Amino acid sequence: MEKKFKRTTVTSALPYANGPVHIGHLAGVYVPADIYVRYLRLKKEDVLFIGGSDEHGVPITIRAKKEGVTPQDIVDRYHTLIRDSFKEFGISFDVYGRTSSKIHHDTASDFFRKLYDKNEFIEKTSMQYYDEEAHTFLADRYITGECPRCHAEGAYGDQCEKCGSTLSPTELINPKSAISGSQPVMKETKHWYLPLDKHESWLRQWILEDHKEWRPNVYGQCKSWLDMGLQPRAVSRDLDWGIPVPVEGADGKVLYVWFDAPIGYISNTKELLPDSWEKWWKDPETRLIHFIGKDNIVFHCIVFPAMLKAEGSYILPDNVPANEFLNLEGDKISTSRNWAVWLHEYLQDFPGKQDVLRYVLTANAPETKDNDFTWKDFQARNNNELVAVYGNFVNRAMVLTNKYFDGKVPACGELNDYDRDTLKEFADVKAEVEKLLNVFKFRDAQKEAMNLARIGNKYLADTEPWKLAKTDMNRVATILNISLQLVANLAIAFEPFLPFSSEKLRHMLNMESFEWEQLGRTDLLSEGHQLNKPELLFEKIEDETIQAQVDKLLATKKANEEANYKANPIKPTIAFEEFEKLDIRVGTVLECEVVPKMKKLLKFKIADGLENRTIVSGIAQHYKPEELIGKQVLFIANLAPRQFKNGLVSEGMILSAENFDGSLAVTSVLKEVKPGSEVK
Repeated sequence: MEKKFKRTTVTSALPYANGPVHIGHLAGVYVPADIYVRYLRLKKEDVLFIGGSDEHGVPITIRAKKEGVTPQDIVDRYHTLIRDSFKEFGISFDVYGRTSSKIHHDTASDFFRKLYDKNEFIEKTSMQYYDEEAHTFLADRYITGECPRCHAEGAYGDQCEKCGSTLSPTELINPKSAISGSQPVMKETKHWYLPLDKHESWLRQWILEDHKEWRPNVYGQCKSWLDMGLQPRAVSRDLDWGIPVPVEGADGKVLYVWFDAPIGYISNTKELLPDSWEKWWKDPETRLIHFIGKDNIVFHCIVFPAMLKAEGSYILPDNVPANEFLNLEGDKISTSRNWAVWLHEYLQDFPGKQDVLRYVLTANAPETKDNDFTWKDFQARNNNELVAVYGNFVNRAMVLTNKYFDGKVPACGELNDYDRDTLKEFADVKAEVEKLLNVFKFRDAQKEAMNLARIGNKYLADTEPWKLAKTDMNRVATILNISLQLVANLAIAFEPFLPFSSEKLRHMLNMESFEWEQLGRTDLLSEGHQLNKPELLFEKIEDETIQAQVDKLLATKKANEEANYKANPIKPTIAFEEFEKLDIRVGTVLECEVVPKMKKLLKFKIADGLENRTIVSGIAQHYKPEELIGKQVLFIANLAPRQFKNGLVSEGMILSAENFDGSLAVTSVLKEVKPGSEVK
């Protein structure tokens, strides 16, 4: 039998305050969490939504060093940007705190100290890379080298960004310190570890037996870790940015970010509710739900529960509905490569269109497998679903009521079979959407809500009240009453998913009361109820707007290719005599034209100092003919003639250099020489 809880604590993963939030974060964590919280609030349930910035860890110190500022400067900047972006996007946190706050430092220190005093940690010494020039131990991200898998340069000590392999620092070929550039040495250091192996037995029972209802991706990853056998995990590290380890002999050591960050959920609750926070974390009648991405599953399902259990007074999570990853235009989202759609930029580029992105990200939610975001799909879902279905139905129902009944809800007369069939179709929508939301199937729940709009759109299109207006106004009144009741239901059904549009729609309907319990009713708007002026709920997004976003990504891709350019390996060595066989000369372009019906080819007439010759070259996509006339180019003079299908014969080859992006640059000489001059 399902347990009934008095209240729900909902947490969402704390984003690193070393950069802005992107659509991958939104789709994986924040939009589904916000949908769920808004749904519970609509049901008048007691719920607390906890968020905040993760402001410790190596990525923050790396960015600070790169920019020549302090870590505090970095977290202050990005905490503000992230918090404000979330607020503008409608992520409705009850509190959005930060792990650099005093209350968090105190809470995390006390938590560590309690476990330390209970002998829940073990002390271990290990060998770790040390930078002798900078006089510091190196975190994994501060060590770079050649990847042992794909042999890409610049792989980090924990991961290769090129091939995605998880690494350890000792696997890198020719490791270097990212601080000084010197080769690090191995040095002994002492740290505290949480012995996860000690917790393995109860974790196995709690997850694999007691929580079989968890998502397959979450359950499967946990099972894999448990089956491999859990190992002690360090809770401290050598770093100067973070929460100092609160024991003697721990100078220069801070709490590992994975240990300190989840405690942020607790400290942020304390910040909001200093006198009553404990009931949200320690009362068995509280349900704890963690919304996270798949890279955080182990921390929230195994490590954090082990910490809470070791402390002894906290509840454990009841569910962890982690999502997989969202890709962008077929490629993995990457902060370091700037391959992302950033939330703050989206809000600038698409003002007032928060709900469009919320809708598309939910429709493509990576709930059980990785999914892909494309700008073309974004446009199609807006234009073909939000505008053409939902918005169109609402607009027609409102405009027709305004036209025929002065904006007042008309009376509902006698129903015919089609009316009854339509009402029957949407009568069960509340139960269906509720069933899906209760098991965190947000994508299907939104689809069900949109089906309600499709029912309404079809009903209006089939009944054609605008044609009946000349002969049967009673029938028109009934049709529009039913349509408006459907519209009012949409305002409730879409509230968790599209809060801005629902608020706008409720204003148009002049609808003050809206609760989840009302969903499915056909008397939400009483006869004679005055509606406000209709407005467009959504607007079409044009091709040029989408192309601008695609172009921005293409520019990013080109910049990444340029930054990561590495010349191809040198070809096998040849004898000088082989090279001498090539007769490379300088020619002057006398004429140049595009070859008809062969758009890649340019036909050249070249002055070669003997007899003029014709050369055909596949560079039409890189040059206009007029750009090359009069220029001197290098060509191979003794290449066997080549005949094309159209009968054209090429008497040589113009030499070009291929750039990193595939573009070609014709080779020339630094000063003018006589046509036919040999290259030696």
